[in-house]
Amino acid sequence: MTLFLLMIFFILVFIGAPVFIALSFSAFSALLFFTDLPLMVVTQRMLGGIDKFSLMSVPFFILGANVMKKGGIADRILKWSQVMVGSTRGGLAFTTIIACMFFGAVSGSSPATVIAIGGLMYPALKKNQYDGGFSVGLIASSGSIALLIPPSISAIIYGAVTGVSVGALFMAGAGAGIIYSIAYLIYSYWFAVRKNIEPGPKSTYMEKLKATLSASWALGIPMIIMGGIYLGVFTPTEASGVSAIYAIIISMFIYKEMSLKELIKTCVDSAQSTAQLMLLLASASIFGWVLTVAQVPQDLANLIIGGNFGPYSFLMLVNVMLLIAGMFIDGSSAIIITAPLLYPIAMRLGINPIHLGVIMVTNAAIGMFTPPFGLNLFVAQPATGEKMINIIKGVIPFVIISIIALIFITYFPQISLFLPRLIYGTV
Repeated sequence: MTLFLLMIFFILVFIGAPVFIALSFSAFSALLFFTDLPLMVVTQRMLGGIDKFSLMSVPFFILGANVMKKGGIADRILKWSQVMVGSTRGGLAFTTIIACMFFGAVSGSSPATVIAIGGLMYPALKKNQYDGGFSVGLIASSGSIALLIPPSISAIIYGAVTGVSVGALFMAGAGAGIIYSIAYLIYSYWFAVRKNIEPGPKSTYMEKLKATLSASWALGIPMIIMGGIYLGVFTPTEASGVSAIYAIIISMFIYKEMSLKELIKTCVDSAQSTAQLMLLLASASIFGWVLTVAQVPQDLANLIIGGNFGPYSFLMLVNVMLLIAGMFIDGSSAIIITAPLLYPIAMRLGINPIHLGVIMVTNAAIGMFTPPFGLNLFVAQPATGEKMINIIKGVIPFVIISIIALIFITYFPQISLFLPRLIYGTV
């Protein structure tokens, strides 16, 4: 049954079928031919897979990201970043990375970050002596920071699948996201020195003050999300609703760059994106349940335990498996499929579930721009106008840098667990 299930799944993925079709149809076929269970269980398990409180935040974060992208928030964050770090060596690259960090902190969406920041920064980078390969690689890879910096939809999905606290995952992702970003900043500085790229003009104190005041409403969103959760004012789910409403108010009534008509269209687009993600989650739920019926998680756990895998070697295996998966399917799908398998094994090996979640989300972030099918590669193409072969060449150094950062995040768990332990105590 397991062999049949996986064979159908990989055949459908290979021929280009949507991932939700590959997941649901393979599970349906396995139940039809190898069990006598009523097929109504497919519908029941799919509905059960999305009937979870933690998933209520997803539509709001998607809506908030789309509003921020179209309501002038991204542009102000970018200008603020450029004024703050643009005068240093490699400053324009630093601006791109920091802008992606802050936009990721208000959107939680990697593709949205690439579109919002890439279209603005790519011409500026090319104009300032950064070659096309580095520029597009920087944009495609920096957009993935949005998956680590809270709020992260990938972290929400992991929490929904495993039952781990989403708030704790958000806090853990902040530490990992900073390490990930520092690795990019170091590489960008080295690149600027090697290419002898001159720094930009130095900003005056008044220019910095003006840019900060202009972006203050936009920069308030991550403070609302993280501060509200940290102080216990609201849950991550409530924070998503508050941030979406806050973004709408800023875009329509303060920046005045979004009309009612545009807001309605944004809501419709967000509903479509939410429906696609929920359908994927529902399909993965029945797929995971069939694997459980076939005793795959239990057999895999016994195989790993029996093979004398320790925590370190297990985490290495997890990274290799997820990095390969990220080449072919998006990070959310990889987490949905693998988390139910890996979570019980990690628990038996004494690995902290929050640390495991951050490792999986980091792998998902790298998968967003890993050739050949990383989603950010295809999003970056229309945003920059570069040929796909140049985009692939450009991201390779950033894939290597990201894997180095992943190793630090994997084998120094205190990077991820410092904030959750500070805020929540023992985790």
